Amino acid sequence: MIEKTVSNLISGLAALALVSAPIAATAQDAQAGANPVDTGASASDDGGLNLPANVALLGQSDPNDRKPTAKVNGQIITGTDIDQRVALVVAANKGQISPQEMERLRAQVLRNLIDETIEIQAAKSQDISPKPEEIEQTYARVAEQNFKQAPSALDAYLNKVGSSPGSLKRQIEGELAWQNLLQRNVSPFVNVSSDEVNEMLDRLKASKGTEEYRLGEIYMAATPANQAQVQANMQKIMEQLRQGGSFVAYARQYSEASTAAVGGDLGFVRLETLPAPLAAAARQMQPGQLVGPIANSGGYSILYLIDKKQLLMADPRDATLSLKQISLNFPKGTTQEQATQRLKTFTEQVKAIKGCGDADAAAAAMGVDIVSNDNIKVRALPEQLQQIMLNLNIGQTTPPFGSVEDGVRVLMLCGRDDPPSAGTPTFDELRNQLENERVDKRAQRYLRDLRNDAIITYN
Repeated sequence: MIEKTVSNLISGLAALALVSAPIAATAQDAQAGANPVDTGASASDDGGLNLPANVALLGQSDPNDRKPTAKVNGQIITGTDIDQRVALVVAANKGQISPQEMERLRAQVLRNLIDETIEIQAAKSQDISPKPEEIEQTYARVAEQNFKQAPSALDAYLNKVGSSPGSLKRQIEGELAWQNLLQRNVSPFVNVSSDEVNEMLDRLKASKGTEEYRLGEIYMAATPANQAQVQANMQKIMEQLRQGGSFVAYARQYSEASTAAVGGDLGFVRLETLPAPLAAAARQMQPGQLVGPIANSGGYSILYLIDKKQLLMADPRDATLSLKQISLNFPKGTTQEQATQRLKTFTEQVKAIKGCGDADAAAAAMGVDIVSNDNIKVRALPEQLQQIMLNLNIGQTTPPFGSVEDGVRVLMLCGRDDPPSAGTPTFDELRNQLENERVDKRAQRYLRDLRNDAIITYN
């Protein structure tokens, strides 16, 4: 089987998309309870609180001087709990987090832990807590997806980065508890009429062939008083992302949009549904590109183009390939000069192979390794190889890729099954989509109500 390395593993752990997330609400629908970074209030935009333009403080207030621990309805959140959650995000960003951002990160992690605790308590009070075996099964699934190994490998990794299996299992428990709460208290009360679904079907058919963009967004609100500070904060986040920081992790920790819970992922959207500044920026972007900060809807946004496709049209990257991977490994101690000469010979020998039927015998004669895979999607390959593979004819190979340390490889195309034309979504699929959107909006209100009822004290 062609070896496929799991990239940016810890980014997935930090995001923890462990259970199916509802389709996100609109990007600018600010998440209830979210706290802006370095922002202040203004008298003209204070939600009806009628605050004075100049606030005279009558006492000292510096939350960063307070130990970041809390009690939620009597249940303690310790400093260790925070440290172990922060460790996941730090690992996701390769340790490249400034002291100032670390303070904000710890504050956000504490808020996340408070919400998680509230959710677990609410599920327990209604006798719908997730069962221990459900938590263990989900944990094992994360280990399998990320390590292709037993949970002990994930245990070792978490301990190595300063987190713990218990911390991750606690987060799993919180997400499962929240799912149970939504299934009982929110989903049954969401209804979508047949007329609404049919209207959406008609709009989709009329828009067939138009491009859809799968975007990630980090959004922060700004007022005239704090606009410069918010813009500066967003610029710092851009710098961290360009240096390899995890977009998903930053979106979960800093974005004030409701999509923060799903790593900022807006899903596939048509540009006409976006605010004009975001639509204009996205139209010029290519997959993998990052743009921002963009002035937008009373704040600033950072956009990341994850993917794009044509509505209701087949995507060539969904083609299924039959491949052979031919690998040249260099003995330990091989010099660069020796490797260059060996690579030159290898490349010439590969070019002389007469199609896939000749590949196994040729590889044996060359003294190199060869493996086959008859069921791999184009989109499962590294992005740099996807377009190359789509342009190959049967029996042709990619240019060599790799290194002296990891070995050099080529992929030979032995067959391709193109995807069928994409059909219009079914009535039930569209109904489910609309229901999920409404569940997500009601879920935000439900969590806000749970927060308002909670008794929270800080040390």
